[in-house]
Amino acid sequence: MTATAAVARAWRGVRWYLKEFTGEARWDDYLAHCAEHGHQPVSRREFERRRADALERNPVSRCC
Repeated sequence: MTATAAVARAWRGVRWYLKEFTGEARWDDYLAHCAEHGHQPVSRREFERRRADALERNPVSRCC
């Protein structure tokens, strides 16, 4: 594996981690789901609003 390929692979890993950590991957998953089922997706703003409302209705227990 060349150094360039190793750096590219490491960058993809960091990018994946950040998308999972920040919740960006949920939006991508939602868009893929809509495309697969032929639904018209809501706006990003509406998606985040619904997600925030759902988290408020069903809080997740955390240790901190």
